[in-house]
Amino acid sequence: MTCPSAADTALELDFVLLQFRCRSVKSFFLNGQKYCTYDQPTLFDLLSYFDYNTALLVVEYNAVITSKSEWKNILISDNDKIEIVTIVGGG
Repeated sequence: MTCPSAADTALELDFVLLQFRCRSVKSFFLNGQKYCTYDQPTLFDLLSYFDYNTALLVVEYNAVITSKSEWKNILISDNDKIEIVTIVGGG
């Protein structure tokens, strides 16, 4: 799989899972998986794109726990590391 060309970026958020080094795009790590994008989404955009229930998770951004109030202001940059922990209830 190769990084998409500029013509393939019709969607506002065009994330592509890659198993190799990305060229000419920003790459980031989400739960240990490497992704790349031509866009510069916010952390909130990323959570929405991957359809996370934001009421039930904790987000670590570059080794710092973030609050929900910060998610719309944090721009994803090259080589960022994001870890998402989902909270599961039970008895």
